Amino acid sequence: MSRRSRLRPGRTRTPELTAESPCPCGLPEPYGKCCGRFHSGESAAPTAETLMRSRYSAFVVRDAAYLLRTWHPRTRPERLELDPGIHWTGLEIEDTEDGTAFHTTGTVTFRARFRHHGKRGALHERSSFERHEGSWVYVDGVFLNPADDAG
Repeated sequence: MSRRSRLRPGRTRTPELTAESPCPCGLPEPYGKCCGRFHSGESAAPTAETLMRSRYSAFVVRDAAYLLRTWHPRTRPERLELDPGIHWTGLEIEDTEDGTAFHTTGTVTFRARFRHHGKRGALHERSSFERHEGSWVYVDGVFLNPADDAG
């Protein structure tokens, strides 16, 4: 019996990634050279899109500290509890506006696919980002087409 099958129903373990694992964000670099370096604090995301990808990967590995650290102070919650029943399965970046080294704001439209207790779903959002104290941070997001995201 696998370790996963011994877990109580509805419980999942935190995905463990090594530096050589494929990065959950979908870019071709391994996790350690991609989002892992942002999660560890070794580097800061250079663009709004890169921050969006690293935040998605933080949801995958359930790194609430990174998510809070990269959230704008004016919109950041006091704490963040991640649902252990959600298993993130893929990220598609649909559009980016601004958010480069030459900007102070940017938006990223994405679709993040997941399974929640065996049921498939997707989060379709347009996220806003700003530079705060020199680093990109997440500000807030607007959900898009929720009726279309069940597949």
